[in-house]
Amino acid sequence: MNLGLQISRFRWPGGPPHTAQTLREIARAADDAGYASIWLMDHFFQISSIAKVEEDMLEAYTTLGFLAACTQRARLGTLVTGVHHRQPGILVKQVTTLDVLSEGRAWLGIGAGWYARESAGLGVAFPPLKERFERLEETLKIAHHMWRGDTSPLYGKHFQLAEPINSPPPLSQPHPPILIGGGGERKTLRFVARYADACNIFARYSRPDLLRKLAKLQRYCIEEGRSYAAIQKTTLTQWNVARKSPQEIVDQIGELRDIGFDTVIASLNGVETIKPIEVIARDVLPQI
Repeated sequence: MNLGLQISRFRWPGGPPHTAQTLREIARAADDAGYASIWLMDHFFQISSIAKVEEDMLEAYTTLGFLAACTQRARLGTLVTGVHHRQPGILVKQVTTLDVLSEGRAWLGIGAGWYARESAGLGVAFPPLKERFERLEETLKIAHHMWRGDTSPLYGKHFQLAEPINSPPPLSQPHPPILIGGGGERKTLRFVARYADACNIFARYSRPDLLRKLAKLQRYCIEEGRSYAAIQKTTLTQWNVARKSPQEIVDQIGELRDIGFDTVIASLNGVETIKPIEVIARDVLPQI
């Protein structure tokens, strides 16, 4: 089992003048502890399930570039970028740049998106769900096209790229791995089987639901001629080490492993104190 850290809040003691130092300490502690990956939400506003909308929220790709300079081993990505946030050619350039500057540690995390308020607030187009899924599939095709080094034009329904040059190319081979977020069984998991290297499904679903979703993914892989085993099965959760013992965390990870997941990504309450990272490093990571 691999363990990833999601950083989902930036409201820390001292406020913005101390944000860079706090984030640097978190990233270095997680990297040194042996976390396999560090992830950021790609939101412009904070989401209501975590805190008030006005709470501090850093732009994801600028922050990932900062994290690349603060770490040496952990892979870096968004969990996940809404497809409507950025033009796909620019997004591929951003992830490629991150991959080069992190020396081959970038992920492309992407999904159909959902947070209409931040889009309306900042003037970002928020198409209907059907169109966002169309844009998601086109974006995934564009990523594969550009990462193959193919500069021939692409003219799709929503995006037209006359000359998709991507120089320098990424260091990750054959390309930065692609993770698609969401557990939708009709489109999202089919896209995972067709285009991606990993899925991400919320751990809060019931065990029967999670088993059904992974079984659905496996069937899609058979249809697409993909190896189900080659696709990383990741799940997202949250831990409060002041309320949940290390053994309870280990037991949860064990259950998720039995269901079929190979990576657990968790946000940690109070991560800015570094203590939760130390607890996980000392009492959880050695067991998993």
